[in-house]
Amino acid sequence: MASASDVAGLRRARFARRVPARLSALAGPHHGAVSLPLHPAWSGLKDFDLDQPGLRVSCYRIVLAEGSHDDLVEYLNRDLLLDMWPILRTLISRDIRDVW
Repeated sequence: MASASDVAGLRRARFARRVPARLSALAGPHHGAVSLPLHPAWSGLKDFDLDQPGLRVSCYRIVLAEGSHDDLVEYLNRDLLLDMWPILRTLISRDIRDVW
């Protein structure tokens, strides 16, 4: 049976493979409507208005947790991520936070 630290390490490695090499690669939209594909937004809401702070945070949480490398680049915006990070970091898992 794998230890908790082994499992956490595997999760972190999985998230780390998706992260772009530079934050500047995050060239997603800065405002307006975003419709996520089914593979990251499998559990419900998939349409977001980035001009509404609550929906913007929800969108970013989903993309960070479930998105592929290409999703991160396509849907996340560097400046928005940096602006939201103080709040967003408290709403995502420790594994995702540690990788980012």
